[in-house]
Amino acid sequence: MDLRYEAYCFADRLFYDVQSHAETAVDDFSQVLPALPAGWSRTDLTIWRYLQPDGATLPRQGWKVHVSATVKNAGEVLLTAYEYLVARRIPFKYLRTRSIVLARNSKYAPREASGKLITIYPADEAQLDTTLRELDALLSGKPGAYILSDLRYGAGPLYVRYGGFVEQWLELDGRRVLAIEGPDGELVPDRRKPTFSVPEWVALPSFLDEHLAARKAGDAESFPYRVTGSLHFSNGGGVYRATRKSDDAPVVLKEARPHAGLDRDNVDAVTRLRREHDILTRLRGVPGVPAALDYFTAWEHEFLAMSPVPGRPVGQWLGRHYPLTHHETTPEQIAEYTGRALKIVEKVEDIVARVHERGVVFGDLHPLNVLVDEDDSVSLIDFELASTLEEGRKPTLGSPGFQAPPDRSGFEIDQYALAALRLYLFLPLNAVVELAPVKLRNHVEFVRRRFDLPEDYCARVLDVLTPRVDAPAPASTPLEEPRPDWKVVRKSIAAAILASATPERADRLFPGDIEQFEVGGAGFAYGAAGVLHALDAAGAGRFPEHERWLLDKVRRDPPKEPGFYTGAHGIAYVLENFGYRDEADEIVCAYHRLLPSLKDHGLNSGLSGVGLNMLHFAWTRQDEVYADQAVEIGAKLVGMLAEAAPPGDKAKAGLLHGWSGPALLFTRLFEHTGDRAWLDAAERALERDLAECDTALDGSTQVRDGNFRTLPYVGIGSAGIALALKEFSRVEPDAPCVRRLPELVAGLTGEFVIQPALALGRAGLLASLVHTGGPREAVERHLAALAWHAVPFQEGTAFPGIQLRRLSMDLVTGGAGVLLALACALDGSPVLPFLKAPAHAGRS
Repeated sequence: MDLRYEAYCFADRLFYDVQSHAETAVDDFSQVLPALPAGWSRTDLTIWRYLQPDGATLPRQGWKVHVSATVKNAGEVLLTAYEYLVARRIPFKYLRTRSIVLARNSKYAPREASGKLITIYPADEAQLDTTLRELDALLSGKPGAYILSDLRYGAGPLYVRYGGFVEQWLELDGRRVLAIEGPDGELVPDRRKPTFSVPEWVALPSFLDEHLAARKAGDAESFPYRVTGSLHFSNGGGVYRATRKSDDAPVVLKEARPHAGLDRDNVDAVTRLRREHDILTRLRGVPGVPAALDYFTAWEHEFLAMSPVPGRPVGQWLGRHYPLTHHETTPEQIAEYTGRALKIVEKVEDIVARVHERGVVFGDLHPLNVLVDEDDSVSLIDFELASTLEEGRKPTLGSPGFQAPPDRSGFEIDQYALAALRLYLFLPLNAVVELAPVKLRNHVEFVRRRFDLPEDYCARVLDVLTPRVDAPAPASTPLEEPRPDWKVVRKSIAAAILASATPERADRLFPGDIEQFEVGGAGFAYGAAGVLHALDAAGAGRFPEHERWLLDKVRRDPPKEPGFYTGAHGIAYVLENFGYRDEADEIVCAYHRLLPSLKDHGLNSGLSGVGLNMLHFAWTRQDEVYADQAVEIGAKLVGMLAEAAPPGDKAKAGLLHGWSGPALLFTRLFEHTGDRAWLDAAERALERDLAECDTALDGSTQVRDGNFRTLPYVGIGSAGIALALKEFSRVEPDAPCVRRLPELVAGLTGEFVIQPALALGRAGLLASLVHTGGPREAVERHLAALAWHAVPFQEGTAFPGIQLRRLSMDLVTGGAGVLLALACALDGSPVLPFLKAPAHAGRS
């Protein structure tokens, strides 16, 4: 699970957003700081406020200082550092508000970023040394969360790390990552992991030697347990498998970091771990609940040792046994699964009842905290949010779709989560119900019919999960109709997209995935260019006022990279098609100089997307200069393919991030030039992606991702390979790899898909089935099941994005992508640029 999304859920209930757009002036740290003197500039960018003296020139990278603080002392620490740094004209940035500090230190915030209140940019190592010594004297003794990615300076809140001072990006394993320059000037990842490390070509300054020695001086010999593996990490600490040194007894160790892992009441992980120890002591002897064995402190962290309990989280059990993910499902499989799931629910309810008998409210029942063993025996873990009934406390953390609303108290809190589990085991979309409670009744009705569940089972779910507050009659979407009018559906999706627009904002026009705050709000994947393309391509029309916003955005804040989906070329593609030819040409020319250093082969951010766009320009302008540039890019990619590393454990294959993107470019280059060498390259590229495929649990062919998971999606997954392979088969139908297309198509037909997204969800599978001529009954099933995710929004229909926590309107993760998939399925239009129209017609 990508923990970055949690921090973007604080600002808005409906959309992923940065908190800077939701905070009040009272919460802003500018209230505790003096006015900035003349000769300084101030820039607010997302959650950070940058302060820089006029004339200062930052190096591109170097040693930086981070200052940690708690939510309570952040204003005091910031004021002290501010006065010191401004007086010495040293550039720095700080988090803008207390609420942002809380979010960045919350339980599920990224561990590598936790604790950082201030970042200081010394000009050189001499200034680094002076700043550390003098600030340490001023801030010594101030508490703050330990910054895991850095080297601690002394015992105070100062930390150091070598890294980038300015943003540079590259693509790595299907994701854009921040980069620094290596010794040869090439970009390499700026490693931001929760452990301190120094690039191999960088020497640690000698004045930091004693601090590195202090970091390594932790007395592992005196630690009473031998850690053998890790089970889970959060910003509050880790959970580990271990053995007790005294007798080799197996245990589970849970770690708590002071001042980290905060909940919304500013309670840290240590406080919660102490509570968990007390609760487990009270529950000793309850079957299915781990026993507390030991509690101790080591290296400033606190640890709870517990007896291990068997099983895997019920979410993993679901992933292996849930029948609706299979491309073929029999009534017998449905009946067998239903019987097992009902028994698991009964066992969980029995354990919760025994916990209640001891006067304890569990408070955190959700799929990660319910373990199911091979024999379907059940255990509960993670009692850090539990409390006694007499305390009357309500959890301030919780899993989406399982956390009880504020009007529930005492044992009702657990009864709510139990009802949510009853629904989850048959349709694991609880996060959608939390986002839009109107979905509850439809979801319950579906599982009742599909799994032939008892009426009283479903009635109990409805009775407990239905909000108690008085509300107007719930809205619905056109997709809930027994026979949807697809013209109305498409107009409704377009209406929601347009209603979400925020032209008054400078950072983004349409709400979308969190990546828009990294790559910018103008791009094709997550920004305005992709949304405007989708509206036009799907027949919803052109919107000049939004096109002006896009043009202004590009002039004001140019893209950070040349790639198609995340950078300049996707924007240029849209502007070219909309008739802004001069602006499109200006963008293409401006980024041409960056192409020689671009090492990414993918369609998302790399060379294949740029090459395909060059071919598009050659066609729209009838200018072979662009085609020649595409040929040069293709030749470079052929060389990169010859040197490509063999497949690894982490999935990369697919249309956006794998070699299927270059395969599509090679296919188009053959069509343009007639040179069969491009077909040979396309076949090799496709075979490279097919080498990352394996047989999934349902017998279909999907992309392998680790030991247990397989992926059928477009961005990374077998659908993306199928799309490129289908385009290749049009010109080379007898190639051996083409015979594997039916295997890939079989993986696109499962009834259940967790997300509606185009790149990583149902919309992509739907469009891929249409493009590849898959079975029509599977296409109809996907069309009908879009209703599971459809959410009413402003007289229109919207869809949740990645993780289902918030709505998204963008092309890759949100409503714009769904709109393109519907246009593909219903009109027979290409779902994405550079694909041809499906061979068979759609329907009206």
